[in-house]
Amino acid sequence: MQSEVILPLLGYLALVFLLSIYAYRRRQQGSFLTEYFLGNRSMGGFVLAMTITATYISASSFIGGPGAAYKYGLGWVLLSLIQLPAIWLSLGVLGKKFAILARRYNAVTLNDMLYARYGSRFLVWFASLSLLVAFIGAMTVQFIGGARLLETAAGIPYGTGLMIFGISIALYTAFGGFRAGVLNDALQGLVMLLGTVLLLVAVIYKAGGLPEAVATLRAINPELVSPQGADHILNGPFMASFWILVCFGVIGLPHTAVRCISYRDSKAVHHGIIIGTIVMTILMFGMHLAGALGRAIIPDLTIPDQVIPTLMITVLPPFAAGIFLAAPMAAIMSTINAQLLQSSATIVKDLYLNLFPQQIAQEKKLARISNCSTLVLGLLLLLAAWRPPEMIIWLNLLAFGGLQAVFLWPLVLGLYWEKANAYGAVNSMMTGAASYTLLASFNIQLLNFHPIVPSLLFSLLAFGISNTVGHRLSQRVIKLH
Repeated sequence: MQSEVILPLLGYLALVFLLSIYAYRRRQQGSFLTEYFLGNRSMGGFVLAMTITATYISASSFIGGPGAAYKYGLGWVLLSLIQLPAIWLSLGVLGKKFAILARRYNAVTLNDMLYARYGSRFLVWFASLSLLVAFIGAMTVQFIGGARLLETAAGIPYGTGLMIFGISIALYTAFGGFRAGVLNDALQGLVMLLGTVLLLVAVIYKAGGLPEAVATLRAINPELVSPQGADHILNGPFMASFWILVCFGVIGLPHTAVRCISYRDSKAVHHGIIIGTIVMTILMFGMHLAGALGRAIIPDLTIPDQVIPTLMITVLPPFAAGIFLAAPMAAIMSTINAQLLQSSATIVKDLYLNLFPQQIAQEKKLARISNCSTLVLGLLLLLAAWRPPEMIIWLNLLAFGGLQAVFLWPLVLGLYWEKANAYGAVNSMMTGAASYTLLASFNIQLLNFHPIVPSLLFSLLAFGISNTVGHRLSQRVIKLH
């Protein structure tokens, strides 16, 4: 183990736990459900920008994305910039209207919003189970990314790093709740910005300057500096699919959407959009460019996902590498925190309290159930991450797509289409889940598009047809009575 690398990271983790202790004390002052899962809807613009950015930026952005840029070249850096409008779309499309309705319905989770809008218990159950299944896959990716970071950069064995990483996150999420998450997200966003700039400057310097780095990439493989990327992977259908998957479809991600019901006022939304987009630009461009240029320094990596941890210990002094190690760790921890907390909210609010509504007044009992469910989920994720794949970006995109196929249209159309009903929403969810599962499982690409594109089209079509048929059936029932 490299103590000079580990010491700054330990200091960062200590600060994370101090913020969680502060959040735990604040949690004692309000209603458990609203405080633990939403932080009493008190986020300002800066914190909103940082938490939604940190929630979106994950192991895929700091490990998988740069790994893909290392493998496919500068074209992948351009592709990564497709994601820049994601914050604007999430806060712009959902934003104010979503928050107003959430306060009117006293909604704590995304499924609370869906039930208040559609009035279907079956929809809530199906949505809850879909969310838990997809989140397990998504969080497994984050656990793998964290353990690989510690293994490559700090010399900690993969299994040991996985245990340290997983247990730390499960504990601070279980006891700190939403407020701990957003406070840590603000800290983690700043750490990610500092680390990204530091690493990119060091990589360019080590490569002998930007022109020299590009020339080296061209000598390795001319396709690494072409817009189409190595193996001509970046064709039209692929880029369109990627834009839908990591930009437009982000509107339907539950852990992103719940941030849109937790801010303080409209001023916070406006500031959040501007600050969040700027932060997203720096992080996405900086990390992916570092990954692509890293091939000029380390041309023979067999596992592309190791490019950022390897660059850290190659181009930075040990202590600086330890400081930077906190940046991707911050990205991973913030995403797991949001998804783990949302999973716990789904178990407690959407499943347990739907079965036993009389328990809503038993706040101490709900707190125990929330803490236990978070810790148990954390242990299950440790087991799932024990044997990782070589490139985690594909597994992460698979989980992203599953969530979008289920939630996007019921959420957006529920907000903006007055005639949307439960028939359309339920059938849209089921069609999206079934089509995405089949297409992704058998690697079927209709017209060379990623499965998310036809799945969203099928689910939109199912929503429209079922909504119309359901409305007519309802009218007939009313006439009969």
